[in-house]
Amino acid sequence: MPGEIVVLVNPAARGGRTMRILDPVIRRLEQSGRRVSVIVGTSAEDARERAVSAVAEAPGALVAFGGDGLVHLALQAVAGTPVPFGIIPAGTGNDIAAALGIPRRDPLSAAGIVAGMVADGTTRAIDAARLGGDPGSGEWFAGVMACGFDSKVNERANTMTWPPGMARYLVALMRELRSYAPIPFTITLDGEAVEQEAVLAAVANTSSYGAGMRVCPDARPDDGLLDVLILGAMPRSEFLRVFPRVYRGAHVGHPGVTVRRARSVTLEAAGVIAYADGERVGPAPLSCVIVPGALRMMAPARTDGPESGYR
Repeated sequence: MPGEIVVLVNPAARGGRTMRILDPVIRRLEQSGRRVSVIVGTSAEDARERAVSAVAEAPGALVAFGGDGLVHLALQAVAGTPVPFGIIPAGTGNDIAAALGIPRRDPLSAAGIVAGMVADGTTRAIDAARLGGDPGSGEWFAGVMACGFDSKVNERANTMTWPPGMARYLVALMRELRSYAPIPFTITLDGEAVEQEAVLAAVANTSSYGAGMRVCPDARPDDGLLDVLILGAMPRSEFLRVFPRVYRGAHVGHPGVTVRRARSVTLEAAGVIAYADGERVGPAPLSCVIVPGALRMMAPARTDGPESGYR
């Protein structure tokens, strides 16, 4: 296994339709000159254990072939290690890949990026956040952790079996609006506590979540900081007016929106579950801390400023 590319696959991504392109993806990865092996777990826990075992054998790279959920799972194995990490987007949202400049709708191009960087021996240093408030323990996330109205929608959607796909979340959103109410939060940023009622709070290492909602449009995954958005208390009618702006990132100009930056964040709110990278991580209170350079990422250089992340 040392030196080979290990591909972690989610066979259920997009209803299993992405499996038909697995063979072309593997052939593209083989252009790196490395052997390629595939991991398909029988469950999320099994896939995670297999990925941890693979990383322990120091492969040439670990590659997640799936959506943000699989990326989140793979992070638990590869973050904080010297093993290069690649993403071949094959999910619904692919927000983490998009934030890193990886083509979110072109798996073969994404595989080409991985193959080229493996062959060249280059990686890009990317930050990741760790739950628990301690860089040495807790679950990792690379994208956005959200707590509030949006996580309530996720909770509701996860209890539904119909309709399929993103339509389920739209139905859950409409149902959750019936009980819409701001939530009392205590948000601690680098030791400074802020108490206020808010609709939601989002802690972002990358700019978007939820299939393109640019909740923190200026978040950068290589600046050693977390962007923290607080959507303050507002009537339901105003929330419905502001919410569509999130897809353009224009909501940050609203007077009810506050964006701060911090290295460590604690969210406290009664009866609210938090989600990170779209995955359920547990009830508040939750703390997290940014870990600069936790990932050796196979992703393109930034094009919006000086790039210092290659090594």
